[in-house]
Amino acid sequence: MRSLAILGSTGSIGTQALDVVRHNPERFRVVGLGAGSSHELLVGQVREFMPPLVAIADEDAAVELKDKLGSLREVDILSGPEAMETLARESEADMVLNAMVGAVGLSPSLATLQSGKMLALANKESLVVGGELILDLVKGEPDRLVPVDSEHSALAQCLRGERRDDLRRVIITASGGPFRGWTRGELSRASVKEALAHPTWNMGPKITIDSATLMNKGLEVIEAHYLFGLDYNKIDVVVHPESLIHGVAEFADGSMIAQMAAADMRLPIQLALGFPDRLWAGIRGLDLAALGRLSFEALDREAFPAVDLAYRAGRLGGTYPASLNASNEVAVMAFLRGKIRLVQIPEVVAAVLDEHIPAAVVSEVTLARADRWARTRAAEIIESL
Repeated sequence: MRSLAILGSTGSIGTQALDVVRHNPERFRVVGLGAGSSHELLVGQVREFMPPLVAIADEDAAVELKDKLGSLREVDILSGPEAMETLARESEADMVLNAMVGAVGLSPSLATLQSGKMLALANKESLVVGGELILDLVKGEPDRLVPVDSEHSALAQCLRGERRDDLRRVIITASGGPFRGWTRGELSRASVKEALAHPTWNMGPKITIDSATLMNKGLEVIEAHYLFGLDYNKIDVVVHPESLIHGVAEFADGSMIAQMAAADMRLPIQLALGFPDRLWAGIRGLDLAALGRLSFEALDREAFPAVDLAYRAGRLGGTYPASLNASNEVAVMAFLRGKIRLVQIPEVVAAVLDEHIPAAVVSEVTLARADRWARTRAAEIIESL
């Protein structure tokens, strides 16, 4: 039986991970749960799974959580900004699922690996911002880092058992988001409500907006670079509206291997939690005859410049990806609050990248400095618009 700690247990990935645990009670035991501030949902999760250690970042929410769990003395509650990191480091978990959102997820990822645990990684920013630090911790033990993103889970399956010298490129697929086919002019009038209406996936607001700008695909390109040790010229993005093929590997002889499954995040989650085993997760199969056809389109780089911004930051390296991520997080929040238009998100990010003075990534301190500068500069640019 594998013991699990789930960071971000009240979010989309976290709640679906707990559903996988419910379907496989003989395989998993939850020994830690962590959330940002959603204490009401967390109360129910704690009562159901009875983890000995619980973390909640919001200290006011922690007080309410303690009141509601007053009779459960078997549960220790950690609170404050470092609670997730402490949970990752000190829990008795064999594996930590990091389903946090944003650069705040990096420290818990590092703590997980530093303490010798396996890391099931759904937090894109851990690799985008701190990929070099993460890879240093898994040298010689690559199986301690398991991807949860559907695209990277797909690529891992496509590449398993294949010789890397035979690989020509990998292809990350994109649904196209809610604005597939829109021109840049039309995108300038896109509303927050429209941007949050993703046609395929049910996700949190930040990730949904990243899907609307396709910044999520750019971040996934950087992730793939680190996860699979690929040059950026060997990573492509193709629009696939049906969202049934999640990743493709093309080899030197022209053959392709694609991973295909229903658009259900429980599949890559359970593949990560059960790695290297495949487990039953209650996911429906595909009726190929009923599907009829699959379609693919080239990425509209003029309408969706965020992808190329990520390629640029990734190729430049150093602290450029941290600057990209931080400025994007600030710009996305500004859009959600009605302060800027959707098309201005990549404009803000591009302006920050243009001004960024890079540094070599030698520690979290280096990354934190780049992150703070980029957030401050992005906020200043937004105020000037």
